[in-house]
Amino acid sequence: MLLLALDTATPAVTAALHDGDDVLAESTRVDARRHGELLLPAVHRVLGEAGRRLPDVTGIVVGVGPGPYTGLRVGLVTAATFGAALDVPVYGLCSLDGIAHAAGRAGLTGPFVVATDARRKEVYWARYDSPRSRVTEPAVDRPADIAERLRGLPAVGAGALLYPEHLGEVPPGMPEHQSAGALAALAAEKLAAGETVESGGFLPDRPLYLRRPDAKVPANYKVVTPS
Repeated sequence: MLLLALDTATPAVTAALHDGDDVLAESTRVDARRHGELLLPAVHRVLGEAGRRLPDVTGIVVGVGPGPYTGLRVGLVTAATFGAALDVPVYGLCSLDGIAHAAGRAGLTGPFVVATDARRKEVYWARYDSPRSRVTEPAVDRPADIAERLRGLPAVGAGALLYPEHLGEVPPGMPEHQSAGALAALAAEKLAAGETVESGGFLPDRPLYLRRPDAKVPANYKVVTPS
């Protein structure tokens, strides 16, 4: 097994290689405006560090969000292209689940909340009973609107750090951003347990937006082409 994991659902542009037992190489750059520019060099970097070639890859793991429209599409389109070119399966995972898995590796057990920055003074979030057990569907809300429901729970992720007055205390040493290594490790565990897309262990490789994109067709625009 050689999994190539990608995620661009958050400001972290992250890629990793996992051989089914360990992360062989990982590259992460935090830059919310350069997903398209940074992702392929990151893939090239991890392949080089691991001494592997792209044809060696047996599966693609991709974070499907939730995340902002433009950045999220970069990872998903890249994953789909690699999957088609290499004729290997593409495994989708909720990006919040990757952060939860990383939190578990850092020592957090549960229950807890994962929250990422959704901009517009909102967060993408989900609640977990354990690092492998998400108990709510991913959602997007203003932190003040969910504070009462999440009161008393520790929180991890960039969204939690942005709104500590609403989302609870962030334990020391917890991940702020997504890690493709953690996402790949989670996928490897699921595959070893026999989980599939059909069984619900993975998500289809389609974007989980949760809200409409910012760009919209103007209403009542003036037609300037000949009739």
